[in-house]
Amino acid sequence: MRWFPSGAPKPAREAGQRAEDRALAHLQRQGLSLVQRNFRTPGRGGGEIDLIMREPDGTLVFVEVRQRRSGAYGGAAASIDATKRRRIVFAARHFLARQRSMPRTRFDAVLIDGDGGELRWLRAAFDASDPFSF
Repeated sequence: MRWFPSGAPKPAREAGQRAEDRALAHLQRQGLSLVQRNFRTPGRGGGEIDLIMREPDGTLVFVEVRQRRSGAYGGAAASIDATKRRRIVFAARHFLARQRSMPRTRFDAVLIDGDGGELRWLRAAFDASDPFSF
C-alpha cells in the first residue's frame, strides 16, 4: 500500500471521508447545522474535531466520527480512548476561546461498524470535565 504525506494511506483517508460525509448527512437530517468541518489546533500533538455542529437550540456539538471494519476489539466505540477524548476536548477549548460568548456545548460520537454498517449517534458520549468516561 502506498503511503501519503499525511501518514494515512489514501484508502483509509477516503473511507474516513465517506464516514464523515455519511455522519454529516445524518446529523443534518436530524436538524443540526454544520459550523465547521475538520477543525484542527495548530502545532503537533494538538487535537482535531471531525464535525462541529449546532443544534436548533444553539447548543454547539463537537462530533467525533469513527468507523471500524468490524466490531472486533470493541469496534468504533472502543477506538475513542482517553487520549483521543483529551485531544478532542483540547481542540474544543481552543475553538471556544475564539468565540464571543460561551454557548452550551456537548460531545457526541457517530459510530459505524463495518463498511456501510449501521450508523449510531451517541449524544453526550463523554463530558469535557471527565474525558476518561465513555
